[in-house]
Amino acid sequence: MDVNVLDLQRMSTEDGPGLRTTVFFKGCNLKCAWCHNPESISYRPDPNWFKNKCIGCNICVAVCPQKGISKTSDGLHFSRERCTACRTCEKKCPNAAIELKGKRYETDALARELLKDKAYWGADGGVTLSGGEVMMQHKAAIEVARLLKEERVSVAVDTAGCYDFRILEEILPYTDLVLYDLKLFDPKDHKKYTGADNAVILENYKKLTDKKIRVWVRTPIIEGATDTPQNIESIARFLAEIGQPERWELCTFNNLCRDKYERLDLTWAYQETQKTSKQHAENLQEIARRYVANAAYTGAVQEVISNR
Repeated sequence: MDVNVLDLQRMSTEDGPGLRTTVFFKGCNLKCAWCHNPESISYRPDPNWFKNKCIGCNICVAVCPQKGISKTSDGLHFSRERCTACRTCEKKCPNAAIELKGKRYETDALARELLKDKAYWGADGGVTLSGGEVMMQHKAAIEVARLLKEERVSVAVDTAGCYDFRILEEILPYTDLVLYDLKLFDPKDHKKYTGADNAVILENYKKLTDKKIRVWVRTPIIEGATDTPQNIESIARFLAEIGQPERWELCTFNNLCRDKYERLDLTWAYQETQKTSKQHAENLQEIARRYVANAAYTGAVQEVISNR
């Protein structure tokens, strides 16, 4: 069985306890307006153009079999509708200015690659399966988790929970921790900013607590969207009523991923939004702690570190 992976991030300290290796699976069924990993949304590999490396030779324009690359006044433009991910442009670029994000692995090969890091995980660390939305490739994710558990590796699953609970339930026997996103409590706001209603997400959280699964909840703090006192208090009340997680992380915002949008020839509504201030994060943390004692703001919204 194969799996489409965006990236592997080693020595991670933000995706669960201890030192971890995080696997970012390609493909997501949400379209969060603030997404810090836009290259993870599509299941297919995405061409990334690194303007600072481009020497303007136009070889990629000439060799693209689909005639999907053109030269504009702003540089190169990629027709993602035409792109078949043949990687011809990537292979022919003389200065490595084009990279298709996404690599296919057989599940057993991916597990072997991850196990190379076992020596540094220690007693608390392990592997986190993330995305995109990891459970969009749930059969492959389950197989990777099973292979890791056979080697006594701690496995965490990072998910937004927007799917039938039976899919998540299948991976739980091989999972030590679920990192669960609760972004917005109001269903209209959730649909506005992510493209989907949150009813199934909230219901799946209830089912996780019923099963006594170890859960860390994560809420991104996004200016004008999720960072209102009303949203944080609503989520806090929900958690207090349904079942408090082991940990609730309020993940502060930064715009360091804006170069990703440029490389993908996309515009980003949060391009000029500044990092969440410490004072604002502390105010939201105070609200959260009225209901959930272990709520705390942390570093930036999850982002693949291995950018070039």
